[in-house]
Amino acid sequence: MLVAAAVCPCPPLLVPEVAAGAAPELDPARAACTDALGVLAAARPGRLVVVGPVDGSGCETYPEGTPGSFRGFGVDLDVRLGRGGGAHTERRLPYALAVAARLLERTGWSDAPVEGLGVGDRLPPEECARIGRDIAARSERVALLVMGDASACRTLKAPGYLDERAAPFDAEVARALGAADLAALTGLDTDLAHELKASGRAPWQVLAGAAEDAGLGGSLLYEDAPYGVGYIVAGWS
Repeated sequence: MLVAAAVCPCPPLLVPEVAAGAAPELDPARAACTDALGVLAAARPGRLVVVGPVDGSGCETYPEGTPGSFRGFGVDLDVRLGRGGGAHTERRLPYALAVAARLLERTGWSDAPVEGLGVGDRLPPEECARIGRDIAARSERVALLVMGDASACRTLKAPGYLDERAAPFDAEVARALGAADLAALTGLDTDLAHELKASGRAPWQVLAGAAEDAGLGGSLLYEDAPYGVGYIVAGWS
């Protein structure tokens, strides 16, 4: 069953070494992520599943110890998912799960084994919910770390330019995540989320499916749009 969840954004700039001189701008978001991970630790889960976006319409699994890297951003920094000594796989963590791995490292996560799940940004809502239900149906106590950004269209300089639909979309997502409103998350418009470049849509809907019978309450810990991208942090327990 699902016992807790944390929702965090996934920009590589969340990693201070990548952000370099701009690192202080996201310090409030990093602090909120640390608080959200604290919610997970307090629940004493038997396993942590990290869910993040990947391209396409399928799913990809990443066992504990899967490596990732930020060398593509000009930083000599490697990470591994969880405490595993190295998974026997050629696969590398996508950027969202690499950010999660770094967050877990920085907070000293050692409370439970970790595995990763990449969900395609075009995966239908009903499939996302089914995946979430499958995760929650495991016999052990499971927690989720859900990575994903809201819209990337909040300002003229945003990656997706300014779209007047972005702010209302982000506000509703923040409300739904803060209230643990499963129906609202499940009902997010797939096409609109894609047009607004909201990478968190599918991971949030996986969370909604996993939480169907969990009776969790939500708390909104952070919501802002630095660089014109919506970043939301929430904890569910």
